[in-house]
Amino acid sequence: MDKIKFTIDQHEVYAKPGQTILEAALDAGIYIPHICSHDNLHPSGSCRLCAVEIEGREGVIASCTTKAEEGMKVTIHGEKADKVRKLSLELMFTPHPEECVGCPKYLKCQLQALSQYVGISGSGVRHRANNVAADNRNKLMLHEMYRCVLCGRCVRVCEEVRGVGALVFKKVNGQLRVVINGDSMENSDCRFCGACVEVCPTGSIRDQIGVFNTDLPRQESLIPCQVGCPAHINVPKYIRFLKEGNYSAAAEVVREKAPLPKILGYICSHFCELECKRRFLNESVSIRNIKRYACEHADDEWKKKGFMKPATGKKVAVVGAGPAGLTAAYYLKKLGHDVTVFEEKKFAGGTPRFGIPEYRLPRDVIEEEVNNIREIGVNIELNHKVDSVDSLKAQGFDAVFVGVGTHKGTRLPIEGNDLEDVLVNVEFLEKASLHEEIKLGRRVVVLGGGNVACDCAGVARRLGAEEVHMACLESRETMPAAKDELAEVEKDGVHVHPAQTFNRILSENGKVSGVEFSNVKSFTFDENRRAIIEKEENSEHVINCDTVIFATGQSPALDGSFGVELGRGNRIVVDENYMTSSEGVFAAGDVVTGTASVIGAIAETRKAVSAMDKYLGGDGNIEEKLAPDQDANPWIGTIKDFAYIERQKDDFIDDDKRCPGFALNDLGLNEETAHCEATRCLQCDLRLQLAPQKFWSDYPIN
Repeated sequence: MDKIKFTIDQHEVYAKPGQTILEAALDAGIYIPHICSHDNLHPSGSCRLCAVEIEGREGVIASCTTKAEEGMKVTIHGEKADKVRKLSLELMFTPHPEECVGCPKYLKCQLQALSQYVGISGSGVRHRANNVAADNRNKLMLHEMYRCVLCGRCVRVCEEVRGVGALVFKKVNGQLRVVINGDSMENSDCRFCGACVEVCPTGSIRDQIGVFNTDLPRQESLIPCQVGCPAHINVPKYIRFLKEGNYSAAAEVVREKAPLPKILGYICSHFCELECKRRFLNESVSIRNIKRYACEHADDEWKKKGFMKPATGKKVAVVGAGPAGLTAAYYLKKLGHDVTVFEEKKFAGGTPRFGIPEYRLPRDVIEEEVNNIREIGVNIELNHKVDSVDSLKAQGFDAVFVGVGTHKGTRLPIEGNDLEDVLVNVEFLEKASLHEEIKLGRRVVVLGGGNVACDCAGVARRLGAEEVHMACLESRETMPAAKDELAEVEKDGVHVHPAQTFNRILSENGKVSGVEFSNVKSFTFDENRRAIIEKEENSEHVINCDTVIFATGQSPALDGSFGVELGRGNRIVVDENYMTSSEGVFAAGDVVTGTASVIGAIAETRKAVSAMDKYLGGDGNIEEKLAPDQDANPWIGTIKDFAYIERQKDDFIDDDKRCPGFALNDLGLNEETAHCEATRCLQCDLRLQLAPQKFWSDYPIN
């Protein structure tokens, strides 16, 4: 259909059929003052700031509710229109606080911008007291309605766009107010989507400080779970797919950024949950377990999707078949390079295979993920140790990726560390994984407070140790182990002793007899990451045991003969492109960062692969589309008592079946609890559907 041609202040404007004058003007870059209007809301014409004059019509009209007509001649700054506009603005300033400088929205407030444009500062207006107390009871949103100018945007977006109705207009002491539709945000069945915050022009409704990282761009800060994920997986998208019952699409969203999604479903460090906005209401959404449920119920259609570039003729060697090495091999092969993975152990999988116990991660899950990578043509050579990168170059490889992880345990330099019954985390967990014989006493002390220490303690219990203690320098609150890991290990009957320093390992007749500890008064690190420990005086005490396991750190099993520069902790030094000191040799994952997380290793490896592909003559683009597009419905509606829905618990095997034996403990979510968890999501990304606020200075013609 033909567009409608008319003029605004002698500028030719073309409107789509049905467009209002205001909409057409703003599309054409012509500013007409307004505050109740918003791109995502139906026009209301209530603020009267958008008043214009039209040739041939009496008085002024609201441009936000008047349709554009062919040949219409519109004047923005006619005498009558300006008079109405100034009067309307003065009425808005009457109940509004006089001081702008102290306002959190200073220089970002649409009312302030309008006052500059119209030429009314509010200083000459007779103000009346607006005795509305600030409401900061909710940890997500702050309500300071004494700043409200009754534009109605918040009420309308909540009703028109979200279908919730948590905010309403109401007369209070004879004056019209915007109020919560209940005695609190929680009891209004608010969905905490943040739409009201997004459209509020004056900061009357704002995000509480600390909810979002304001140093990030808007696109990132508003989705904290996705930013928190090292691989930046689109968390809200796959949660919505699961809620819809489309498990395959949900898994495909994960797989677009991480080629080991099932492994992640069991052992991901779930940094996303640490950032989840829901935590301010009660508990974070169980994002990792939603991922696990989706991946366990997905089909294999993803294998027919994605890219597979033509062969480049380039040969690439990958050293190590752990998460970093497998990720590198997967993407490098899809980029068209011939890939061979060299793994010194007899199974692929790296830390998930040899460092994560079977009761946490079933071995068939690892094998499935490894086989998926083999299926695309990656050659994995097991029992093949690479002594140096130069040996690979001599074989004609055009580039090398090193992802050998950190598979060398650390013994602290304390008395007794070399006794026969003193074990080290890495070797202990690997032997357990391979079902090899381990000489373990009845009473075990694990030294360390991280997730690896938890695994060592849990494995010791399952191997028959009757009494297991786990001790660390950190306080209970600052222990590096994840809270859920600590809870699980205590279910196993492990005794946890925080704030303990290890003085020495005691022995009798050459055998371990106990560990002497002191209570820690304070514990910090200096600038060189050396521990500074202050002991409590006369607090020495002994825990009797016959086996000690060091779980106090690990490092790469490399030395100078490997052919690349090594730095602190024996880690490989790389530049900004993940290249080592040896030309054409790249590295990423724990071998570079130190022991971190599987998702972190995957995320860093993706960047390294991109750099490697460019080095090999490619464009470095590894992004692929597996999941279908998703049209997220902004109409989320009400859910009774939404704020009070508790985090759903996983199913677990009976406590009496946990030890001994290595049966899977955490059975994950079931269909009902997985869907309930998906429902708990606040869908923070919906806020990005709302048009950002614009000011008169954003328009070329103003």
